[in-house]
Amino acid sequence: MSINTFEDAVALTKKFTTKPSNEELLKLYGLYKQATDGDNETERPGGFDFKAAAKYNSWLNFKGLSKEEAERKYRELVDELAKKYR
Repeated sequence: MSINTFEDAVALTKKFTTKPSNEELLKLYGLYKQATDGDNETERPGGFDFKAAAKYNSWLNFKGLSKEEAERKYRELVDELAKKYR
């Protein structure tokens, strides 16, 4: 299956019948935020909000990636995950 657009990839994630692992979800989140918002310039979350910190760090991992490259990597990841979770 080939995903043609970023929007198709986002829609496909909503059709997964099983939830991806936390690591996979974080990677999806980071790539999505990089593709839609660009580099993470937000303030680091507080120390005990572990979920927010993990999401923040995941997005930060893709700093410097262009919108187009982040979209491409997101589509590739969704394509890979769809084989496991759809």
